[in-house]
Amino acid sequence: MRQKLFRAVGAAAVAAFMLGGTAACKADSPSESTGGDSAACGLKIGFFGALTGDAAGLGIHMRNGTKLAIDQYNVANADCKVELMELDSQGDPAKAPALAQQAVSDAKVTAIIGPAFSGESEVADPIFEEAGLPSITPSATRPSLSTKGWKTFHRGVGNDESQGPAAGRYIDQVLKSDKVYVVDDQSAYGAGLAEEVTKVLGAKVIGNDKVQVKQTDFSAVSTKIANSGATALFFGGYYTEAGLLLKQLKGAGWKGTMVAGDGVNDANFVKVAGEAVAEGTILTCPCAPATAAKGTFVTDYKAAFDNAEPGTYADVSYDITNIALAGIKAGNTTREKLNTFITGYNAAGTATGVTYKFEATGELDPAQVLVWAFKVTAGKVAPDQEIPKS
Repeated sequence: MRQKLFRAVGAAAVAAFMLGGTAACKADSPSESTGGDSAACGLKIGFFGALTGDAAGLGIHMRNGTKLAIDQYNVANADCKVELMELDSQGDPAKAPALAQQAVSDAKVTAIIGPAFSGESEVADPIFEEAGLPSITPSATRPSLSTKGWKTFHRGVGNDESQGPAAGRYIDQVLKSDKVYVVDDQSAYGAGLAEEVTKVLGAKVIGNDKVQVKQTDFSAVSTKIANSGATALFFGGYYTEAGLLLKQLKGAGWKGTMVAGDGVNDANFVKVAGEAVAEGTILTCPCAPATAAKGTFVTDYKAAFDNAEPGTYADVSYDITNIALAGIKAGNTTREKLNTFITGYNAAGTATGVTYKFEATGELDPAQVLVWAFKVTAGKVAPDQEIPKS
């Protein structure tokens, strides 16, 4: 493990070392000394998302991006390290409040990367706000999260008001489907995304239905879709239910194309559905392909994680973690000061190339938002095209 870590450092570690200034541990007040006993040393950054359970395929890649950034920082700042706290939500909103309380109760935790999903964000973010603990989500896309007046909330990607319409435009302009069925899993994320797609497609939506997270029998809705004449299906939800639904739908004789959002954009979708069934499925994401990230990110990621390809949002998670690390290195060792640093941040990420600049609501600057379509081809989720903004 130690050998892998040093192989993964490369040029990115040098960049991490330079991030935030030349002082390894800048004092935050006259009472704080520099060096090994600085107030910056031993601080923690939490990753909040699914590391086990049905949605772990998405969460692990994001956690890995955060871990890579922290590991590189610690190699470059060996006398003043930052720790990673892993908060495994399993993607379940019911588990989120206790995890959020765990994080805010630890005075060393100065930033949260996450929560990864919208449902858990809705219940965890108010707790972070009350404690003044800044968070940057790499992936929670429900638009309403930025409407609560939270000052500690930051979103490192576009929300569903960018992804949903883009998915709708892809169905309309690329697939040229005029008969679309829309299904969502009733989660905060899935329902919101499906709603945005429906707004764009209008009368071309000939039917819609609801399923549930952890549902396994989709025979009833599969029959409805197969009999509807729909040539495209948009699914709002996560990869396990999407894979099972598509498998049963194809088994019912349906010949159309499934389109789904970033919650399905993971290699595990192909495993659940099966390669033959998943072939041709379109998956959107308000992100560029992580496998084509800039700099040394892909090489470093593969060296650190047993040659694994970086998955969806791994590069975003890496870049936003480096924002928090830059703030800590610059001497912002309290939650309040680090939140002010993050809120005022304006610089490009080394992996994504995105300029991270947040609006007053915590949303990413709209000029930096992009949406890509990916296509399942020969058993792999491969980049298809960037979807135009209009």
